[in-house]
Amino acid sequence: MEARAMVLERFDQPLTMRRFPLPALKEGEVLVKVEAAGVCGSDVHMWEGRDPRVRLPMILGHEGAGEIMEMKGSKRDVYGELLKVGDKVLWSRGVTCGHCYFCKIKMEPSLCQSRWVYGIHTSSAEPPYLTGNYAEYLPMVREVDFFKLPPDIDLAALVPASCSGATAAHAVDLARMEPGDSVLVQGVGPLGIFSVAFARALGASEIMVIGGTEERLLMCQLFGATLLLNRNRLSQKERKDAVLEATHGRGVDVALEMAGEPEALKECISLTRTGGACVSAGFGEPHGTIELDCFHDLGRKNLRLQGVWVSEVRHTHMALQLMLRRMDDFKKLITHRFPLDQANDALQAMKSKAAVKAVLLPHAS
Repeated sequence: MEARAMVLERFDQPLTMRRFPLPALKEGEVLVKVEAAGVCGSDVHMWEGRDPRVRLPMILGHEGAGEIMEMKGSKRDVYGELLKVGDKVLWSRGVTCGHCYFCKIKMEPSLCQSRWVYGIHTSSAEPPYLTGNYAEYLPMVREVDFFKLPPDIDLAALVPASCSGATAAHAVDLARMEPGDSVLVQGVGPLGIFSVAFARALGASEIMVIGGTEERLLMCQLFGATLLLNRNRLSQKERKDAVLEATHGRGVDVALEMAGEPEALKECISLTRTGGACVSAGFGEPHGTIELDCFHDLGRKNLRLQGVWVSEVRHTHMALQLMLRRMDDFKKLITHRFPLDQANDALQAMKSKAAVKAVLLPHAS
């Protein structure tokens, strides 16, 4: 039996449809029929050649959900429930060693030096070939962590849980947000929208959002934003005045940089109050620098400046639970759905920002 997959063979060139044989499973491995594959902004960066982790040829796609087709031995999901053929599942994207300093001593598996991800670190040049979610089937090693899903759930709506949802969960986790805090979110892509939803769920009093796309700003409002600031209509001074007015002149308690732009991070730092937290999760690949005044921006301000790198299984759990509570809203996050052979159109839709979130349906006609 063979499976179709869309393969990145040359940077900034169209993906090519290829066929690969399904491998024989080893003990503990699981074969999943990929029913939905998220098209992430990071996929666009990899397609363009901006991510140093990529090894060509490769099958993109690190967000996926589907149906278990075959299992070699028994396996349980993260809640301890025994999995079986036919179950609908979502998986946590990061695969870690489980025994290194970061995994065992610091209990921060997201920092595992051996961590890898299907559709990011994997090449399709050698067996098992099918190593990304832009494919009809994906064989997965025994270390992958699964979440069993309700049988009638919209899988396409849930795929962002494993990437943008989990990363946003990691960010708010590290921000140590408290009920009543004022929050600024910089960026209105899926990361920013998830951040707004988490801030609302955690009881933020004010949720201010800076972005450049009116439609996405309105989607942030749907998820709980209380003040929308369009950077293409308001100057930086006007945005600052609006934030200070909403926070009694202090600045926000927590600023979340989710745009992946150096100037966005600089602005977040400037709008965070003395003693506040500025958390940056938008940079998934090298993308510029900023200059800081070490005294005024950091020391005198007693600022807690926190970077965020990917996520852990518990953050996927946090995102998934948030989405299951607000399924009707999160379905609206998926603005475009494409069959597998239109993966290039999906990437273009994400690059142009025509799509808030695009999803591939590998088995759709």
